[in-house]
Amino acid sequence: MITVSVHCPRCHSDEIYRHGLSPTKRERFRCQCCRRVFQLTYRYEARKPGVKEQIVDMAFNGAGVRDTARTLKISINTVIRALKSSRPAG
Repeated sequence: MITVSVHCPRCHSDEIYRHGLSPTKRERFRCQCCRRVFQLTYRYEARKPGVKEQIVDMAFNGAGVRDTARTLKISINTVIRALKSSRPAG
C-alpha cells in the first residue's frame, strides 16, 4: 500500500480529508483549516492554481491573447474572461 502526503495548496496544511468525487470522477479533498476544496489532478488546465495570475502577468509583459492561450494550453475565451474579471472596477 502506498501512502501519499497531501497538502492544501492555499494554506499548506496537512489536515486534509477526502471530500467525494468531482463530476469527472476525480477524487476531491477538503482542508480542515481553510475549508478549501481541491483536487490533486485537474482535467482542465485553466482550473489549476496560479493560472489566472500567469494570464495577468503575461498580459502585463506584452503577450497577446492568442500567445497566452497557446503557451498555457487553454482557450482564448478563457484568457479573455480572466483578463476581464481581473481588471479593477470603474
